[in-house]
Amino acid sequence: MRIYPLLAAGVFAAASIGSPWSAVYAQKPPANLEVPEGVTWDPDIEYAKPGGDSQLLDLARPKTGDGPFPAVVCIHGGGFRAGDRHGYDKLCMRFAEQGYVAVTIEYRLAPKHQFPAAIHDVKAAVRWVRANAKKYHIDPHRIGVTGGSAGGHLVEFLGVTAGVKEFEGDGGNADQSSAVSCVVSYFGPSDFTKSYGKSKDAAEVLPLWLGGNLEKERRKHIVASPLYWVTPDAAPTLCIHGTKDDYVAHEQSVWLVDKLKAAEVEAELLTIEGAGHGFRGKDAETADKAMFGFFDKHLKKK
Repeated sequence: MRIYPLLAAGVFAAASIGSPWSAVYAQKPPANLEVPEGVTWDPDIEYAKPGGDSQLLDLARPKTGDGPFPAVVCIHGGGFRAGDRHGYDKLCMRFAEQGYVAVTIEYRLAPKHQFPAAIHDVKAAVRWVRANAKKYHIDPHRIGVTGGSAGGHLVEFLGVTAGVKEFEGDGGNADQSSAVSCVVSYFGPSDFTKSYGKSKDAAEVLPLWLGGNLEKERRKHIVASPLYWVTPDAAPTLCIHGTKDDYVAHEQSVWLVDKLKAAEVEAELLTIEGAGHGFRGKDAETADKAMFGFFDKHLKKK
């Protein structure tokens, strides 16, 4: 079986393909998608239907063992207006080979669906995982999240807004918590008020998701930024970011990690020197190793 280390970074096989803001190639499932021998693959599961709009996930789990297994929810990037859950299918299978149940989810996209629709969806997905813990042999107390770019923002947001009712939405399983145990974010923006002028496409795309630019919708830019929701109750977080990222500045991860540490939350920043938006070769392998190590530390029983 071929290994795809870059998929841990969340989106692209080359830095030249896409950005957090610009449209990206949709990652459709290959016709010859290979499922490892020790993995059970359950695609196209509906986890929510907000406004009658079905939202699906793909699920990978170990074929043997009774669990309960830790779980990881993978959230794709694409500037809140593009991207596809299938870009994480292979990564989910890799998680399953290492003793996790992993899901890759879709969520509503801009400009048709603006903030906080995507937030409501990712929280609904976490609640679905918890609600179905018994069926899929998941430990509901050990759920992590990872994503890249826009997906990195969404996992950061999950990590700092547990219990904030205004972001729960009506995606079902309201009796379940959307809290997560830990977060791994790849080059996710943490403060939209400081994205303009630092990103090639922020001025074009952020208004599509937030309903206007910073001048018109400043409060939405603040409310949608994970940085402003940090409390001592935030989830342990690993941020992975390149120093030459032209779409989400490296400082975005620095700010979040510094604020989490100031709140006495466990937080780490893995800086990839000279890397842009998306990692290749040894940079991808370094990021990949750090991600699995962080999840093993926080989700696997000692």
